Amino acid sequence: MADILTSKKAMDLEYKYGAHNYHPLPIVLSKGEGAKVWDLECKEYFDFLSAYSAINQGHCHPKIIGAMTEQARTLTLTSRGFHNDALGLYEKYITELFGYDKVLPMNTGAEADETAIKLARRWAYDVKGVEHDMAKIIVCADNFHGRTISIISMSTDPESKANFGPYTPGFIVIPYNDLNALEVALEDPNVAAFLVEPIQGEAGVVVPDDGYLKKASNMCKDNNVLFIADEVQTGIARTGRMLACDYENVHPDILILGKALSGGAYPVSAVLADDEIMLTIKPGQHGSTFGGNPVAARVAIAALKVVEDEGLAENAEKLGKVFRERMASIDSDMIDIIRGKGLLNAVIIKPKDGKTAMDVCMKMAENGVLAKPTHEHIIRFAPPLVITEEQFAEAMDIIENTILSFG
Repeated sequence: MADILTSKKAMDLEYKYGAHNYHPLPIVLSKGEGAKVWDLECKEYFDFLSAYSAINQGHCHPKIIGAMTEQARTLTLTSRGFHNDALGLYEKYITELFGYDKVLPMNTGAEADETAIKLARRWAYDVKGVEHDMAKIIVCADNFHGRTISIISMSTDPESKANFGPYTPGFIVIPYNDLNALEVALEDPNVAAFLVEPIQGEAGVVVPDDGYLKKASNMCKDNNVLFIADEVQTGIARTGRMLACDYENVHPDILILGKALSGGAYPVSAVLADDEIMLTIKPGQHGSTFGGNPVAARVAIAALKVVEDEGLAENAEKLGKVFRERMASIDSDMIDIIRGKGLLNAVIIKPKDGKTAMDVCMKMAENGVLAKPTHEHIIRFAPPLVITEEQFAEAMDIIENTILSFG
């Protein structure tokens, strides 16, 4: 009995042997299915974080796990030193689904963002004619694209950036949702691209004005600048459309996908672009040992098919409206602002009697719903898109009663 792993033992092991680069809620999960998870003591929870929107298709979706295990029994990795029999099928499927000539497969969202940056710079030199080493990329304040050195170089978050320099040059930072600032930045002839999140997730689910993405895309076209959409968190049906850009019929020059591209079963990311951009990178100039491996290819196809076959975008749009209406009806002065699209939502919490967003999240966890604050005062709510109406109503009751319990 002394060897039985408890939640406390599991957390103690992490604290002793793992880097302290995260501050998770004190919950140790050991099982997941659909919209629910269970801890080591078999307590059941609704997952309203979905691994930061990686598990849109729900925990351990049988079709995705089936595709993964079937491929894993046959061939897992070849590197790109050889062809494999799964990659081409995946490349055809994803490029036709999203309407691009080519895809460059990677593993993580940060890798995909780095790939997009490299593509944009190479295109600037080879196609646009920007002078060598002078290319610039416009980004937005409060962005979150990952935590590699180049990506934090364009961050404005002190926690992510401070004391990791020297930083990568070549970025112009402008306010989010500010077309006037974009217009000024685009006057620089060395600008290669504008990299933007359609909704800023980590910043607290900041939704731009209607028309912002469309106008920004058109402004980029007018200035011979690439429009790059980072849909790692907002993509794959999370916001009620397959892509958040679809709300404004924007077709990015470069599209970045990750997270739910695998349904959370395996690290898979992708960068999509047409030939004029993608073919500027030649053999040996960019790659990944694991990018495009057979397991990833099979998993990604299965994950995308689940989204289409099960109408997950439609469910996200419908239940997202229910969420925002229900939250707006709660009579609590702790609720300040509610915002979001589909099932990517945030509630800004006003501290009350010394109780903060973290206290609300801890109490929700006690009551059976898992969510986590971002930037201390904002709670992000993003359940798996497979959640049923009945499950959603039960979880919403827990959320409402928890907030009201603070008086």
